[in-house]
Amino acid sequence: MKHTPGFTALLCISLLGCQEKKNTMTEQSNVPAPVAPKIPKTLTIHGDTRTDNYYWMNDRNDPKVIAYLQAENAYLDTIMQPQQKLRESLYEEMKGRIMETDASAPYMKNGYYYYTRFETGKEYPIYCRKKGSLEAAEEVILNVNEVAQGHAYCHVSGLSVSPDNRLLAFGVDTVSRRKYVIRVKELETGNILPDAIPETSGDVAWANDNQTFFYTGKHPETLREERILRHKLGAEAGKDEQVYMEKDETFDVEVRRSKSGQFIMIASTSTLSAEYRILDASKPEGSFRIFQPRQKDLLYDIEPLNDRFYIRTNLDAKNFRLMESPLDKTSKENWKEVIPHRADVLLEEFEVFREYLVLAERKNGLSQLHIMNLQNHEDHYLHFDEPAYVAGISINPELDTKELRYSYTSMTTPASIYDYNMETRKSELKKRQEVLGGYDPKDYVTERLYATAKDGVKVPISIVYKKGFEKNDKHPLLLYGYGSYGITTEPTFSSARLSLLNRGFAFAIAHIRGGEEMGRYWYEDGKLFKKMNTFTDFIACAEHLVAQHYTSPDHLYAQGGSAGGLLMGAVTNLRPDLWHGVIAGVPFVDVLTTMLDESIPLTTGEFDEWGNPKNKDAYEYMKQYSPYDNVVAKAYPNMLVTTGLHDSQVQYWEPAKWVAKLRELKTDHNLLLMKTDMEAGHGGASGRFTALKKTALEQAFLLKLEGK
Repeated sequence: MKHTPGFTALLCISLLGCQEKKNTMTEQSNVPAPVAPKIPKTLTIHGDTRTDNYYWMNDRNDPKVIAYLQAENAYLDTIMQPQQKLRESLYEEMKGRIMETDASAPYMKNGYYYYTRFETGKEYPIYCRKKGSLEAAEEVILNVNEVAQGHAYCHVSGLSVSPDNRLLAFGVDTVSRRKYVIRVKELETGNILPDAIPETSGDVAWANDNQTFFYTGKHPETLREERILRHKLGAEAGKDEQVYMEKDETFDVEVRRSKSGQFIMIASTSTLSAEYRILDASKPEGSFRIFQPRQKDLLYDIEPLNDRFYIRTNLDAKNFRLMESPLDKTSKENWKEVIPHRADVLLEEFEVFREYLVLAERKNGLSQLHIMNLQNHEDHYLHFDEPAYVAGISINPELDTKELRYSYTSMTTPASIYDYNMETRKSELKKRQEVLGGYDPKDYVTERLYATAKDGVKVPISIVYKKGFEKNDKHPLLLYGYGSYGITTEPTFSSARLSLLNRGFAFAIAHIRGGEEMGRYWYEDGKLFKKMNTFTDFIACAEHLVAQHYTSPDHLYAQGGSAGGLLMGAVTNLRPDLWHGVIAGVPFVDVLTTMLDESIPLTTGEFDEWGNPKNKDAYEYMKQYSPYDNVVAKAYPNMLVTTGLHDSQVQYWEPAKWVAKLRELKTDHNLLLMKTDMEAGHGGASGRFTALKKTALEQAFLLKLEGK
């Protein structure tokens, strides 16, 4: 029997024993929304008791849970049915801007030009190379479309060619839990070797013998990257030797090969501390030695070049500085300063070349590239003219070159790849994302604004809109935010976003504290006991846009995902009147319950970000903003919430519980919709076109609210 979407929703609701409630009816439809059963569970710590009526949703194997998620999906389909043609049109529109046979700009590594290309109608990339010349015959080293056959989800990660160019190691995840199986392919024959190593990060570091590689193993439950193992081709994976185990649950580990090929390097990192171990890549059976022992609040990362290591560190340098040390004397008492700390410049990363150093820096919220000649000690910067943009170091695997490959984009300039001759100081455009359908950047305007935060701090806003957009309070505006982990939200180009801009929307990014846009202190002022700054900054940005007549609360929308979904939950609790609609993607909203459960992936590694609620002061502070714990009986804006059943970072039950509690308590008749991808995880669908369907849903939701 074929069910209509509405019938399916009602069927699922009846299976749950749910009953229709007046406050779950929408003005747009008389179809009842799903109502989850309440099964109270008390959670007590520090003398404080919380009652969680939806804790039962934590079991993804419970048929009641699956039925509820399916009921929410069916309800969304019913409510959004009038926009079905619009969704299809938006999808085709976005897909139509993509060059289906696109290819990346080739880069040279160890005698081969490597590039990625796509074929018409295919969801996944094809990885290729050519020996010595771009005129040489193409070798397909991995066709992910073939790997993905028979799987609803497929993600390939960590492609790494052995030093002798004969073997390709790669990781495959077909569940969307970010647990990769490492496989090895013989590039000459195309044969996949029997070696299959499960529950890894997917990345490998080849030793110089071309037979041995090191990889990162994950904890089977928490998914923490906790150990480094050594694998010899042909050996049974279960017998691989563990060369390092990270016992501190607040740290994660990874392993990589240095650019020079001299060393295998294990990085053990937490939010506030780092520790490296190094091994001669020509002696894979040897023992790793500690570079500099870990210390609280000491961060550093390293790269060898010639006879020394270069070290980026926050040692007595909040915004980081660059140091160097001998190869054999690497503890911090041997570090010598190369670039001093600068209070107004954040040193984000660096790239080594035989004769040059390139520093990726950030000043006044904008990225800049700093070139240093190691021979004559001259230095200079690349110059960029747009008010909001992002420039960064791209793929540069070769040491012996004067060419720096860098990326550039803005909210009006499609993603671009340049080669910059560091000697002649000339840039050459190698590749720019082609936007089909006649896109002209001159038809769009980008600006940089500054809002005043609650404590007087100036918060940057990047904004883009199509020419003709009038600042008369009547136009819709979508404000995006993240603001966690020191991650900078860059003002990049999006061809999918054009569908909104062309329909009269403006799009803005609030560069709020918790990110690192304005330096390390910007991050530190938006975490732990200063986390509320993230939320009040976002509200200040919204209020500024309203005050400057870009929009009004009747046409203002907010969007964020993951930790940005936490932001959405917090600002809807704090200022529900400010938004006409909110889109929360894979939202981290049940902060206390998650951070008290150390069996959940990522929990222990994030105590330095959010705090450990087992400590009373952290618990009380987190409880002030945890979205799930602060839902009360009041009016909320229209909301669309998305999640993935197999999400390993923000478990599906957080948004599911949040939506259920909102349905129970909210007093308005606004839309509340939830979409669960039953086959994907944190990143959503894996195909390049399939992922656009979620974007089309989000845009159709916004346009529905605008009556379009």
